Amino acid sequence: MISINQIDDPKKRILFLGYDQTRTTLIDARIANKCAVDHTADKIDAIRGYDCVISYGCRHILKQSTIDGFGCPVFNPHISYLPNNRGAHPNFWSVYDNTPSGVTIHLIDSGIYTGPIVKQKYVNFKESDHTFVKTYSVLSKSMEDLFIEFLPSLLNDTWTAKAQRGKGTIHYVKDLPTNFYRWNAEILDELERLDSEGPKYDDK
Repeated sequence: MISINQIDDPKKRILFLGYDQTRTTLIDARIANKCAVDHTADKIDAIRGYDCVISYGCRHILKQSTIDGFGCPVFNPHISYLPNNRGAHPNFWSVYDNTPSGVTIHLIDSGIYTGPIVKQKYVNFKESDHTFVKTYSVLSKSMEDLFIEFLPSLLNDTWTAKAQRGKGTIHYVKDLPTNFYRWNAEILDELERLDSEGPKYDDK
């Protein structure tokens, strides 16, 4: 655990799980708004004393007992328009399955990206966003922008959450076709190749 900043009478005490300041602007945005921020990328048990927890880029699954143990809201930004494309590689599946692209902030619960939605928006790509790498970059930037928009509501405790509607879709890492390997390829070319070859999957 690293204490990013020390501040008297902070607006909020925030625990940030996952990405550090080299990977996201969200930590510095909270510091600029007089929040005290602690950070860790390690697996963690519940710690009391925070006003909220933000899990962004965290590679560890939070158990329900940990979520409950924090005693405060636990937010997760996700680069999909939930409930579509829960799980892994949402920027691939949104175009492969022809489902909406977008970004969502939701509360973490015991499911996989199933918690109530706090804020979300659709993302429409430009013609120049023609590779999966570029769409990922656009979604990541949109996600950060969305959380900056959400920040005043978070600081003033005026945010609300609503349950997700519909079944949506979910994909795991193992669901990605094994013959998809060109993240820098032209999206339309790669989809055409997968259609012509037929998607292949690991039998294990």
